[in-house]
Amino acid sequence: MDRRESIKSLLLGSVAGGLLLNSCDEPAEKVTEKIWEYQYGRNKKEASIDKLLLETTFFTPAEEELVACLANLILPPNEQGTIEEAGVVPFIGFMMVDYPDFQLPMRGGLMALNGKANKNFGLDFIRAEEAQQKSILDQMAFPIEGVEEQPQEVQFFSLLRNLVLTGYFTSEAGIKELDYRGNMPNIWDGVPQDVLDEMGLSYDPAWIAKCIDQEKRNETAVWDEEGNLLT
Repeated sequence: MDRRESIKSLLLGSVAGGLLLNSCDEPAEKVTEKIWEYQYGRNKKEASIDKLLLETTFFTPAEEELVACLANLILPPNEQGTIEEAGVVPFIGFMMVDYPDFQLPMRGGLMALNGKANKNFGLDFIRAEEAQQKSILDQMAFPIEGVEEQPQEVQFFSLLRNLVLTGYFTSEAGIKELDYRGNMPNIWDGVPQDVLDEMGLSYDPAWIAKCIDQEKRNETAVWDEEGNLLT
């Protein structure tokens, strides 16, 4: 099992909703282009909160570029999908607004990355070579054994990694890569004949034609006033 396959088996971190940050100048009509817009019924209060969230931003352009770089290091692209296709960076930005407790560790961690890169290699993290970038991340990627309260940089990387994985594997591209088959109709052909024979039971042929005819599986059942199944 390769690294990407191993990642699929992880229990992805969950993220909760929260308060709002200051709004930005993005026009309201742009909201419809964001993948986070709800497509199901919302009451007026919920719709108002949704609108404010979708019109609010957190990352600067430079921070977005850095987060995209980090996301691609954590989950490199392959033929099945990319961080960009999955909209991972907008998702992480949305979560910064929706859950403000994430903001300080995220921004502090991004600053720490640049600080380490400048100290070790004399340039910002995003300008460093990939091997140099990974050498910095290796210092943050693993919890320190025996330490109950992990250093802030370790907490930052854990948060970022969970958001990247959650953002990707809950996207259309990520779900396809997982080959998730849930919430899909299947086909039921009834109780197997050997089980029926063992129990001394059998189906009424009239009911088989109505209930197990796969050509009618998308038709709505119709009942008479006495509760008899017609179709």
